[in-house]
Order: sequence, then C-alpha cells, then structure tokens
Amino acid sequence: MTSSVGNETSITNLKFSDDWDVPSFELAKYDDRRHAHALVIPVINEGERIRAQLMRIRDANLDVDVIVADGGSSDGSLEADFVSGAGVRAVLVKTGQGKLSAQLRMAYAWCLREGYEGIVTIDGNGKDGVDSVSDMVGKLLAGCDYVQGSRYLPSGVAENTPLERTIANRFIHAPVLSLAGRHWYTDTTNGFRAYSARYLMDPRVRPFRQVFESYELLFYLTVRAGQIGMKICHVPVQRIYPENAATPTKITGLKGKWDVLKQTFAVALGAYKP
Repeated sequence: MTSSVGNETSITNLKFSDDWDVPSFELAKYDDRRHAHALVIPVINEGERIRAQLMRIRDANLDVDVIVADGGSSDGSLEADFVSGAGVRAVLVKTGQGKLSAQLRMAYAWCLREGYEGIVTIDGNGKDGVDSVSDMVGKLLAGCDYVQGSRYLPSGVAENTPLERTIANRFIHAPVLSLAGRHWYTDTTNGFRAYSARYLMDPRVRPFRQVFESYELLFYLTVRAGQIGMKICHVPVQRIYPENAATPTKITGLKGKWDVLKQTFAVALGAYKP
C-alpha cells in the first residue's frame, strides 16, 4: 500500500484540470490500474453493509477497478487489511468540506487523472445488485456517455421501497428532471449510473465546481447530458431495501427531504449551468 495526500495542487498540475475545484483528501492505494473503467463507491459509516457489498463485487469478478470515496468514516469498516483483501484499488478519504457531491468530485477527478475511460457509481449501502455494473460498462463501451440505472424498467427490481420515495421519484423528481434534461427518465433519484470521461471533461459540463456539495451533482449530471446532446442509455437494475428494518439512507427528516427537493428544482431551473 502507498499513501499520499491529495488536494487542489495535486490535481491542477494536469492541463485538462487547471480550473477543477476538488476537496482535499487522503489517498490509500492498494493496486495499480488494471481496467479501463472505475467503479466509484461513495460511503460514510456503512459498517457491515459496505463490507458485504465489497465482497459481492470481488466475487462477481467485474471488469472494473474499485475506488471507495469515503466521506470520513469512523466505524472501522474500511480498515486497510479488509479493503485490500476485498480487491479495492484505492480508498480516498475526504478531509475537505462538502458531502456527497464533494466525495464524487474528489473520486471522479482522481479517476480521470488516472486515465479511466468511464466511471460507474454505485451506492455503498448494499441496496443495489452489483451484476448491473457489467451492463453499464457495456453501455459505455458501446458509446453511451451517461447511463442511468432504473429499478422501474422491464426486468428491473424494486423491493420494499418506501411509498413516499416511490411517489416522490415517479411523480416529482423524474418528470421534473426529464423535462429539464430533454430526455425521459424513470429513476432519477437512483445513484447507480455511469459516465464517460468524455462527458465529465466536456467544457460545457464542468462538474468540478464547489457549488456541488450535497446531491446537486447527481441531479445536474442527469439534466446536463440531454441538454448538450450526449448519448444517454438506460440499464435495468435491482434495488432492494431491507424488510422490517430502518431504511439505509442519509436523507432523513423533513429538512433533508426539503433540501433534496430544493436542489432538484434548482437544477431544473438552470442554477448550475456553467
């Protein structure tokens, strides 16, 4: 394992990233790049859920390098001995400000600097079926720039989804972002998706801005792809919530849900366009 510290200086020495805003982070690298695509997993204090997920990914023998984007876990779930044995290539631990979008900016910038042709993102709370990662890589190889996973497509699986989430997704979030993005989506709250390097580095996109702190970046990348004519594809995915147990989510309380709604409409109204 090698360790180093990443920050704006370590990123901005690349000619294609001289204006990227990336939070400071610590890097623990366990392997060299072996594949053309990366699987980025944002996580914070997911305990046994992320451990079980990483083992499922390892056992699936996917054609991706696994990169964990840690928001600052304190539960010991990402100890070096475990993640190295689970086949993780690198763990990036955010030390700068920001939440999910900051974690993604950190990981995406690092992956692009490492030369990956595309990036798949999957949540780290164990709800998603890992087999669909290969389908997303296949779409990227076929020329897609943005691939959205959807539990609502034919052969997709949605189990134990809280009713309020189904209603918000199907009747508010997806229609609003579909209209703004000029492309019809069915599952825009789903963080299981993929992007080509071409899309992320397009000067009309500019995802590496500090304005993306919470969930804004996920929603923005959904909308921006259609607005600038990128090739968009869809993949059916499996998303299973635990039965008779607390919902694994970081969106809690009325304030958390209201913040997500505000960010959705801000993206739809063009607040984050470069």
